[in-house]
Amino acid sequence: MSPLLILAVVAAYFISIFVISRITGRKADNQSFFTGNRKSSWVMVTFAMIGAAISGVTFVSVPGMVAAKGFSYMEMVIGFTVGQLIIAFVLIPLFYKMNLTSIYEYLENRFGMSSYKTGAWFFFISKMLGAAVRLYLVCAVMQLLVIEPFLSGMAEKYAVFAENRQAFSILFFIVNVVVSMALVWLYTNRGGVKTLIWTDSFKTLCLVVSVILSIYFIAKSLGFNLGGLVSAVAAHDYSQIFFFDDINDKRHFVKQFLAGVFTLIAMTGLDQDMMQKNMSCKNPADAKKNIVITALLQAVVIFLFLVLGVLLYMFAAKEGIAAKGDDLFPKLATGGYFPAIVGILFILGFISAAYAAAGSALTALTTSFTVDILESSKKDTETETTRRRKAVHIWMSVVMGIVILVIKALNNTSVIDAVYILASYTYGPILGMFAFGIFAKWQVRDRWVPLVALLSPALCLVLDLNSRAWFGGYQFSYELLLMNAAFTFVGLLVLRKK
Repeated sequence: MSPLLILAVVAAYFISIFVISRITGRKADNQSFFTGNRKSSWVMVTFAMIGAAISGVTFVSVPGMVAAKGFSYMEMVIGFTVGQLIIAFVLIPLFYKMNLTSIYEYLENRFGMSSYKTGAWFFFISKMLGAAVRLYLVCAVMQLLVIEPFLSGMAEKYAVFAENRQAFSILFFIVNVVVSMALVWLYTNRGGVKTLIWTDSFKTLCLVVSVILSIYFIAKSLGFNLGGLVSAVAAHDYSQIFFFDDINDKRHFVKQFLAGVFTLIAMTGLDQDMMQKNMSCKNPADAKKNIVITALLQAVVIFLFLVLGVLLYMFAAKEGIAAKGDDLFPKLATGGYFPAIVGILFILGFISAAYAAAGSALTALTTSFTVDILESSKKDTETETTRRRKAVHIWMSVVMGIVILVIKALNNTSVIDAVYILASYTYGPILGMFAFGIFAKWQVRDRWVPLVALLSPALCLVLDLNSRAWFGGYQFSYELLLMNAAFTFVGLLVLRKK
């Protein structure tokens, strides 16, 4: 694809986003930013939430992983659905009853200030790292598809570019990050959650249209009609969904299902980013409807991504193209193998997923830091809260940009994996604290809670590193999250007051 065409698609997307932001951000106040004034239509929130959990990483990784894992991701999706039901009928009534701005205020009411700050800080670290990695990947893609071709052209014309190619590449990557963070900050600055409901709805539309049309054009390239498409995917080795044979296999149904349930609860129900949108509905009944319907529709969208993955691998095998994993979709979509519209759809879906996820995370981080850590909404006037919130919003953008540049400087893909693992570990203590608060009646010695929250993931790390030697070759998968929460629960049990 031409770099100019890619820039045109990106520009068209952001013009649309800024128009939406401008319209929805009118007369926005702090409650609009934090909770959407609790006036959002559940239908609009549902449509927005379909794509809310899909980032740019998901957009390229889910189709690419079918060669290694088949359709086993659907086992997790079944667990996701059960987790959504638990959120709808356990957490939503609780959070609405307490009229929370930040969901971590629950921990203060239940245990005390130390627990409250612990939950808020664990969320902050996890969300910042996860959001930075996601935006780093989209910046890296833009660097590869737009900036590097530009630098190559300049190096052919001007000796200074040829002699200092590496330095210019680094400089332009920094500019890339600064521009990306500025764009995300601009469209989330006014309306916050109120704006995100509409921009996420636009993101969902881009995602769904992109994946459906990509499937259509790729199937057409393979000579499939609808019946042939269904038959070919169903008969393919990669389309196996359920794995029951080997308990040591990370794809085993029990592992994937339980991981889906508790990962969804932790990373949606106990995540300020996701719940901020769910709790913008007018009442608990609307929020419940939104969550249940979202669960079903998200399962359909994820299944479409897996189908797309099978088709991409079939095309690559047919044409003798060496591409797999995260390189599969970008390489085939933008490499001129399909009609240009497929490349445009890929760029549109990818940037809408990546930038929308970054904007959503930035809003949630601003809310959590302002409300939970600075406690501005409790001690400041409306004017002071507005001033502090806007300052925090800017600083969150700066910090996220710095983290992206640090990841780039380390220049190691294993660092990305490590960041994701670390981020998943931080949700375990939050899950354990909320579970203890909801299902146990005891109070705890609040000042020792941070110690328990630090020890729990440390114990999980020790077990994970030694699982093969200690447990006959057994490998932990996402069930580490559940173990992490269990350790936290037991720790709080030890800290209970008589």
